[in-house]
Amino acid sequence: MTDTALTGQVHSLETFGLVDGPGVRCVVFLQGCKMRCRYCHNPETWSQQGGETWTAEDLFRKVYRYRNYWGKDGGLTVSGGEPLLQMEFVTEFFNLAKKKQVNTALDTSGNSFCLESSYLERFDRLMDLTDLFLLDIKAVDASLHKQLTGQDNAGILALAHYLADHGKSLWIRRVLVPGLTDSEEDLTALRDLARSLPTLKRLEVLPYHTLGTFKWEKLGIPYSLEGTPVPTKEQVAQAEAILEVNKYQ
Repeated sequence: MTDTALTGQVHSLETFGLVDGPGVRCVVFLQGCKMRCRYCHNPETWSQQGGETWTAEDLFRKVYRYRNYWGKDGGLTVSGGEPLLQMEFVTEFFNLAKKKQVNTALDTSGNSFCLESSYLERFDRLMDLTDLFLLDIKAVDASLHKQLTGQDNAGILALAHYLADHGKSLWIRRVLVPGLTDSEEDLTALRDLARSLPTLKRLEVLPYHTLGTFKWEKLGIPYSLEGTPVPTKEQVAQAEAILEVNKYQ
């Protein structure tokens, strides 16, 4: 039985996304995130109370109008915020998508994931309906991750292994911030994690940018990375070499 009256808080839609999964995709950004990443470019999605309220059925009806753009490789991606905070809503949304044979991807930090049986019972339903997971790993080192996000990363690393153990296709993303997330030690740790995941299809380095800093100012939130430079092409290339990204292209 499904519940198409189930509602979720949606921040925004991107109807012609090219970077959040394969092909052309409609990307749904949900509200709510427990992490406070120092370089977040969407701090307005932190509160789970913002955005617009949608039923899963109405949201799918809206985004399905764009199916002619998707072709054979594209589809739907749900991002955030953190979509796992609205897991039942995403599950029902993806259930409607799979009934129409639409490719589904979930862009997640994995922050709320845990191995408790009651949680896994709910998560497994979503996992079965998800074709691809895009996992943002901010740092492998636990103390560095806490410094960057205010949250522990044990559940995030557990999620990476759980998805691989269950045969789920996986992309890993890493935002490269000079002086914060570009140490050879942590990049090597991420490389070793990648090597341990047999279902990893892509490993991406995303250069830090400052395009969202005006949002911090608008919200009155101090931006702690003021003056941090964007990485050079050489720094990005060096990180990609350590991570062996060419293995996953």
